[in-house]
Amino acid sequence: MAARPSWQRRPLIGLLVLVAVVLTAYLVGRDAPSDRDSLSGLPVVEIGELPADVRSTLDLIKDQGPFRYEQDGATFGNREGLLPDEPADYYREYTVPGPDEDDRGPRRLVTGRQGEVYYTADHYDSFVRVLDP
Repeated sequence: MAARPSWQRRPLIGLLVLVAVVLTAYLVGRDAPSDRDSLSGLPVVEIGELPADVRSTLDLIKDQGPFRYEQDGATFGNREGLLPDEPADYYREYTVPGPDEDDRGPRRLVTGRQGEVYYTADHYDSFVRVLDP
């Protein structure tokens, strides 16, 4: 049996190279660390990367107060639907006070019953998942 001319082997070699590249990308990519929370799909940030006043508010939450505003600890309804879907009373919200604000300002920490923590700097327009080791 005669060998195939080189012009007939090129498509087969190209296909084999393509399969190898796709398979390698899949195997490498599936174990790559993610900067998104697997449950919520939100960006993830370590607590140490957030401003000191956010960390102080989280410490107050852990100590159960005292809080500056009576709304702190109230149910967060997740009406925006940006957090994972949970029962109506699952989340609680807390004000992150700013140094020059006369009112509550836009920053909040939202906690879930299972200990998850979310932060918004823009009054619920966006959230990040806070990792607190």
